[in-house]
Amino acid sequence: MVFGKTNGPNNKGIIQTNQSSFSTLYRLTDLILITLVFFSTMVILGEPVKGESMVILFVNIITFNLCAESLDLYRSWRTASTTLMLRSVTFGWLISGFVTATFAYVYPNFVNLDNFVVMSWLTISLVALTSWRVVFRQILFVHRRKGHNTRRAIVIGATHAGYSLANQIIENDHLGIIFTGVYDDRETQRLPYEFTNQIAGNVDDAIEKARQGEVDFVYIALPMSAEKRIMQVLNLCSDTTATVYIIPNFFMYNLLNARWQSVGSIQTLSVFDTPFQGGSELLKRAEDIVLSLSILCLIAVPMLCIAAAVKITSPGPVIFRQNRYGLDGKKIVVYKFRSMSAQDNGTEVKQATKNDSRITPLGAFLRKTSLDELPQFINVLQGRMSIVGPRPHAVAHNEQYRKLIEGYMLRHKVRPGITGLAQVNGLRGETETINKMVKRVEFDLDYIHRWSVWLDIKIILKTVTNGFINKNAY
Repeated sequence: MVFGKTNGPNNKGIIQTNQSSFSTLYRLTDLILITLVFFSTMVILGEPVKGESMVILFVNIITFNLCAESLDLYRSWRTASTTLMLRSVTFGWLISGFVTATFAYVYPNFVNLDNFVVMSWLTISLVALTSWRVVFRQILFVHRRKGHNTRRAIVIGATHAGYSLANQIIENDHLGIIFTGVYDDRETQRLPYEFTNQIAGNVDDAIEKARQGEVDFVYIALPMSAEKRIMQVLNLCSDTTATVYIIPNFFMYNLLNARWQSVGSIQTLSVFDTPFQGGSELLKRAEDIVLSLSILCLIAVPMLCIAAAVKITSPGPVIFRQNRYGLDGKKIVVYKFRSMSAQDNGTEVKQATKNDSRITPLGAFLRKTSLDELPQFINVLQGRMSIVGPRPHAVAHNEQYRKLIEGYMLRHKVRPGITGLAQVNGLRGETETINKMVKRVEFDLDYIHRWSVWLDIKIILKTVTNGFINKNAY
């Protein structure tokens, strides 16, 4: 069945990347810096400059430019954060540095350079590439605050999203964007009360300003339900030279790692997504394997001692295997040292409470000190869990809370963890009220929103420094 077709062979969609007017400057500066650092390193370290030495410089420059283009490094960064820009530069340079170092190792006859010289050059170049961007960006901020290199912007649509954007433009004057007004066609009585005295004109006025070249950026903040009106405004804007942006009012959703995806020539937006895709997934998995192997080597003997103590002090298996939800809501088996006489694993699982008669004397100590969780490092090595992530709950609890808490199942867009953001913020143990579970879910989703290796490291360090004893663990 054919649902529709594009408007011709050259149809490329409406979303294109924006190239900065500074892109040529950035490219030339990067090229000059990499080359200068290369020759300076050789001179300082007493390495003779030879013709064959230029091969590795050529390989590096080509590789870095390919990485820069794939990461869209030379686009406009006017409204982007400095952290994001530096992260992109660092990631691109690390890839090109790895390729360069590998080339130098595999083809030593072509390179004919000492390894220390190569690594020094790569390290210093990274510092140079990031430093000059930070300095230049700060110069631009000062320059823009004085009214130079500015752009003029308007908002079409007197909505909360439109006014939120307007306030951000006004508050962040270093961006060099001058806000000139909100435009809306609605009559005063139909506007939100707080906006009634803040309208600069109607949509026709806005379009006329753009036609006269008085506006550089047009932000359309009309509600998503006004699709026809948005298309009309876009058609009118096509008769101007202004750069047009649409502010989708996705604030009504709890966006989870939203990103644009292409299906053929059609652009789609993933509303609920995982942060672990491609390189991020490999990085997270590598982190889990390295850390879990290292920790298991350290705790192997203590685990054997605990296993023996569990077996001696009470009847039953040493390891308690419980079904829980893992990645994508699929059932996984999670290991724990048995701490109870009962082994609930069905449709009804009662949470442990204070002075719970089911808890064995040794089990109380294990739960209080979190030692009962140690076998879960095996789950991490198996790929069922991660060291850091939302704590997995029993299947029965998942089925209960998914009906009560909006967005509860989104916490399963990543692997469950041994520790997590909720746990280091005191939300561990019994959740006798629904509000406690709501708060835990909020921390879990916040972790998925903000995930980074550094965040994982901070959570692990906080888990260690705060100690494993928890007064809420029964």
